[in-house]
Amino acid sequence: MSSFTASPVMGEQFTIENGGATATISALAAALRIYQRDGIDLVEPFSADELPPSGSGILMAPWGNRVRAGKWVLNGKEQQLDITEPSRGNASHGLLRNNGYAPISHTETSVTLAAEIYPQHGFPFRMRHAATYTLDADGHLSVTQQLTNLSSESAPAALGAHPYLRLGDITTAQLTLTVSARQAFIADESLIPVGLELVRGDTDFRGGSLLADVRVDVALTSLDAAEDGNFHHVLSAPDGRSVELWQEPIFPIAHVFVTEHYRDRPLAVAVEPMTAPADAFNSGTNLHWLEPGESLTGTWGIRSSL
Repeated sequence: MSSFTASPVMGEQFTIENGGATATISALAAALRIYQRDGIDLVEPFSADELPPSGSGILMAPWGNRVRAGKWVLNGKEQQLDITEPSRGNASHGLLRNNGYAPISHTETSVTLAAEIYPQHGFPFRMRHAATYTLDADGHLSVTQQLTNLSSESAPAALGAHPYLRLGDITTAQLTLTVSARQAFIADESLIPVGLELVRGDTDFRGGSLLADVRVDVALTSLDAAEDGNFHHVLSAPDGRSVELWQEPIFPIAHVFVTEHYRDRPLAVAVEPMTAPADAFNSGTNLHWLEPGESLTGTWGIRSSL
């Protein structure tokens, strides 16, 4: 009698280690499932036998966030994407959330995974999305995403990622988030942007906001760059420890989501680097158009002071 062992829900697992840190990336959605440094969780971990809670750790292409009603217009013809967010009637989080990625290379300190997007409902293009996760000698993580147009015509492109940050066992409510953003997108009931405004109240993180007092799902922009030219967003604890997400200027948007509905956590926070806001296929805001063979490439990462 033959025996059968089921594969993990998240598919093949790829672990990298360096500088006292370890990260595990899943084949499904190239999701960052675990990232620890000095044994401290810096993202919300989850099991290989469950789907990413609330999109935890997934990568997004050829768009991030949402397309209103899944509709957009290409060369005068309306396109209809599959609706993947029934509660709001949108196409959400790109076309690879439910796809497996294949390993291109895997060393002790780095892994590159890739997946192809094939022509389908509302998206008549073929593209390739590759992601390289690397741990440096100090255990800090960087993630490079590259989206390449494999079609014979120009294709729309945007990138995003959906990490939930954490600082060990400190409750999220005790943490303070700092984001140097001067503008926020105004969203309607479908979470589709309808305008821009100066940050104010709960959307103003420039001076640091205690997350116990904040509940937002907002895209922030007009980010102030640090001396290295990148944008840095810091989650800090009362004891002085901190974890930060940084992103290159190709990602001009940081989407902040503070939620009470993350599985068994009373509060969780996602800080999402995005090359374009929700519904960019319609608004054109920060949307890239790639010529045949052209790529959109950007890097973001997570650093910590422990």
